[in-house]
Amino acid sequence: MDYLLAIDAGTGSVRAVLFDTNGIQIGCVQKEWFHREDPRYPGSMDFDCKANWELAASCVREVIAAPGINLSRILAVSTTCMREGFVLYDSAGNELWACANVDARAGDEVAELKRISVSLEQELYAETGQTFALGALPRLLWVKNKQPEIYRKTAKIGMINDWLIYKLSGVFTSEPSNGSTTGLFSLKTRRWDAAIAARCGLHTGIFPDTAECGERAGAVSAKGAKDTGLIEGTPVVTGGGDCQLGTVGVGVVNDNEAAVFGGSFWQYEYNTASEALPAECSLRVNCHALPSLRQYEALAFNPGLAVRWYRDAFCMEEKRVALRLNTAEKPVDAYALLDGAASTIPAGCGGMLCAFSDVMNYISWRHAAPTFTNFALDAAAFNKYTFYRALLENACLVTRGHLELVSKTTGSVPRSVTFAGGAAKSKLWAQILADVLELPVNVPVVKEASALGAAIFAGKGAGLYASIEETAKEFVKIERTFMPEPQNTGAYRKAFAAWKAVYPAQLELADKKLTSYMWRAPGL
Repeated sequence: MDYLLAIDAGTGSVRAVLFDTNGIQIGCVQKEWFHREDPRYPGSMDFDCKANWELAASCVREVIAAPGINLSRILAVSTTCMREGFVLYDSAGNELWACANVDARAGDEVAELKRISVSLEQELYAETGQTFALGALPRLLWVKNKQPEIYRKTAKIGMINDWLIYKLSGVFTSEPSNGSTTGLFSLKTRRWDAAIAARCGLHTGIFPDTAECGERAGAVSAKGAKDTGLIEGTPVVTGGGDCQLGTVGVGVVNDNEAAVFGGSFWQYEYNTASEALPAECSLRVNCHALPSLRQYEALAFNPGLAVRWYRDAFCMEEKRVALRLNTAEKPVDAYALLDGAASTIPAGCGGMLCAFSDVMNYISWRHAAPTFTNFALDAAAFNKYTFYRALLENACLVTRGHLELVSKTTGSVPRSVTFAGGAAKSKLWAQILADVLELPVNVPVVKEASALGAAIFAGKGAGLYASIEETAKEFVKIERTFMPEPQNTGAYRKAFAAWKAVYPAQLELADKKLTSYMWRAPGL
C-alpha cells in the first residue's frame, strides 16, 4: 500500500494524518498546543517554534510507527495550517520571532498606517482583499517598532505551513492561499507585492519564492528525517491554508460552491471565479489553492469555544454521566447528552437570543460583550438546555448573515452548503444550520478535511493525480444531507430579524465602554 502524509497545524492542536492513495484515512496523531499571550503586549499570541516543532515532529513519528507502515511507500508529504500566523528568520535560517493567527498586539501600528493615508487600508484592500484586522502587515511593522534588533536581523518571512516545509526540507518557499492572508500579497498576480511593503516602510527583500499549491518544494532533509522518522529524500509538496485546502478536502472545488467549517471559529467559505470585491470592504477575499478561483471568506469568532466554555462552566453533570457511560464500543460525550436534551427545546428558544460573534465587518471588526437576552424566569422554558441551544442557534444566525453578505456581492446563493469540522459531528447543529440557511446541508464522511486536502495536493506533487477537482469529487463521500424543516424555518426567520436588531444595541454598549468587547481588531 502507498501513502500520503499531511501535517495540519491548527489553532488549538497539530496533527499528522496518514492517508492511502484513495483518500482513506489510515492513522491520525494529534497533540494540543497553546499560543500564549506575552503579558507585556496585550492581545499578543506568541508561537513557540522550538516546542511546536517537537510536537509536530512527534505526531509524525507516532503516526508512521503504526504496525505495517512501510516508510518507503510514503510517496509525499504536504502541510496545511491556520492562516495569518507567520515566522521571521535570520540569514542562517534560524527562527527569530513568530506569532499565531489572531494576534492583535499591533494597535499602535494600525494607527501609524492610517496616518500614512486615511484611505490606505481601502486602497490596499483593492489589491490584496485584506484589511489591517488580521494581516501580517501591521504585526511586521510592530516588530520593526517594538523589536528593532529582531527586525534588523530578519532575512525571510514565511507562513506556518511554509515553516513546516522548511523544517522538513530546509527549503524556503511560499504559496498563494496562505500568503494572500498577509496583506502583502497581490490577488491578481498570486505573488508577494514588495511595493506594498515599501509603501508601508517595511523590508522589501524578505519574501521567499512562490510556488503554486501542489508543486514539489523539495525533499525531506537529513535533519528532517532525524526529527520525524521519515526517510530522507521523501518528496515534500507545497500545501496551503487550512480553509482553502479544507474546501478541497470536502469536495467544494467549483465556482458558486460553499462550505462552513465549524470549530473554535466558524468560517463561511464561498468559491468564486469573479474578481469583484465588496465596495464596503466587509468580506475577506483570499487566493484559493486552486488557481482558477478566489474565496470569499466570512469568519465567526468563537462559536466552538463558547460551547466548550458553556459545557465546562455549567454542565458538570453531563460530563460525569458521559464519563460513566463512555465505552470504546459506544462512545458517549457530554455534547451528545446536551444535544439530546436541547433537541426538545423549540426552534428559536422561545425568543431568547445571544450575542457573541457579529456578522463580519472586515474594515471595522469588533464583537459585543457575550450576552444572553430576552429570557423569562421560567425554569421549565428557560433552563440550561435552552441556553445551550441558543449558542448553537447563534452560530447559525451569524452564518446566515455571512451567506447574505456574500450574496450581496455575488448576486447568487449556493444550492447547498457543506458542513465540516468538529461542530459537524452534532446532528442537532447540522439540522439547525439547514433550517436557518434554508438550504440543504451536506456533512461529509471525512472529518480531517484540511488534512485530506493537503494529502490530495501531496499526491498531485507526487504525480499521482492529474486533476485536483476530479480527485476531490471522487474521494469525498457525503455521510448525510440535512434538509430544512419547514416547521422551523419560519421561527428562524423571525429570530434572525430580531437578532439583527438586537446585536447593534449590544455593540453600542461596548462602543460606549459600558461593556467589554469579546474581540476587536487592533487599532479600533
